[in-house]
Amino acid sequence: MESKDLALESNPSDHPRASTIFLSKSQTDVREKRKSNHINHVSPGQLTKKYSSCSTIFIDDSTVSQPNLRSTIKCVTLAIFYHIKNRDSDRSLDIFDEKSHPLTREEVPDDYYKHDPDHKHIYRFVRTLFSAAQLTAECAIVTLVYLERLLTYAEIDICPSNWKRIVLGAILLASKVWDDQAVWNVDYCQILKDITVEDMNEMERHFLELLQFNINVPASVYAKYYFDLRSLADDNNLSFLLEPLSKERAQKLEAISRLCEDKYKDLSKAAMRRSFSADNLVGIRRSNAILS
Repeated sequence: MESKDLALESNPSDHPRASTIFLSKSQTDVREKRKSNHINHVSPGQLTKKYSSCSTIFIDDSTVSQPNLRSTIKCVTLAIFYHIKNRDSDRSLDIFDEKSHPLTREEVPDDYYKHDPDHKHIYRFVRTLFSAAQLTAECAIVTLVYLERLLTYAEIDICPSNWKRIVLGAILLASKVWDDQAVWNVDYCQILKDITVEDMNEMERHFLELLQFNINVPASVYAKYYFDLRSLADDNNLSFLLEPLSKERAQKLEAISRLCEDKYKDLSKAAMRRSFSADNLVGIRRSNAILS
């Protein structure tokens, strides 16, 4: 019992001091890439990164309270890529298996579980869902939190046979808990034409049960995932467009900060209404707010 409690305390999706799993899994590749560049005397090329000075501050348009959507999706999907590439095993559950529960009518190849998807493939899948459902960058970060929580709580791995359904389940739940305009299961069936509402409902129920109905994401955990995604971007040369900070942009950032502060105060009430996504869940009296 004590060992299980200790494991949960080291779960990054619950505790702000625990290291994110995706960043740990990416480090082996990052070190090998740097070592290879050093051995082969590969030049970093022309210096394109901008640095602030006493007279000029360079800043991108992505902040912890309002991340850039395109850059965030790229980072989140890269995190998922490293989860799959450097997984420990192939532990899974039938509800997430794409052979048992296909997302399309196309026949799933017999060797579907052998081939890891590349980053571009994962990005296109997630980007399609986010564009069609008009989801936010914050939702993408919460999706990654729920994904790592699922892997830890359920003791499974994300692998070629289940990654699409696990990612879809995490997006589905995150969009309902986080976004003001919730996207319901029937809406996803309009995006993924061949999936049924019944299948979506069943997957969502299983996802919630495996999370032990813990949909709470403390502000400190959210911030940690945001900054670790920034670190992942730096390690993999995913650039954020930097522009000089003008007086107008500074005032805009200050206004955004005030709006987000007000939003977080009201979020606990809103999350309670949106989190009951599976229509026939029973025995659930309340749900935690997304931020605390």
